[in-house]
Amino acid sequence: MPRSDARRNYARILEVAEAEVAAHGADASLEQIARTAGVGSATVRRHFPTRRALLDAVFRGQIDALTARAGELAGSPDPRAALLDWLTALTTYAATARGLATALVRDSSAAHACSATMTAAGDPLVRRAAEAGVVGAEVTTADLIALVTGIVLATENDPDPAGEAQRLLGLAVRGISPGR
Repeated sequence: MPRSDARRNYARILEVAEAEVAAHGADASLEQIARTAGVGSATVRRHFPTRRALLDAVFRGQIDALTARAGELAGSPDPRAALLDWLTALTTYAATARGLATALVRDSSAAHACSATMTAAGDPLVRRAAEAGVVGAEVTTADLIALVTGIVLATENDPDPAGEAQRLLGLAVRGISPGR
């Protein structure tokens, strides 16, 4: 088991990396991450030997949180609200983690793994929404993930990417599942 200071350093580097990736995208400076975390570059590289390893850890933590959120919402009494809550969380994260969609599109194996994880998490929500008649039976989780990815890529350079992504998601939702 790593020493307590090593665990603290790991957690601090990851916390700072999440903020830096949100602010500067997948090309965030590793040196800036080290400075802000209060550690040396060697410490960052000891925990994350490559930029990809650091990005994977940042994205994995968020993907795990989105997966957990989908699980929490799966038993919600309102299937439409549950699905929209999850799509909103997915869109917000993807829009604020600048470069996520682009980085995933560049690395097809990472994109496939992320998409598979999100599809498995969202499937129960989409299935329940379809059974309740609040989305069409033909709507799939993969369709919704592709929609969110497109929205995020389209708004990445907007001054308020998360706000614009949410606005566009709202427009799309009205077409996918008009309110009752």
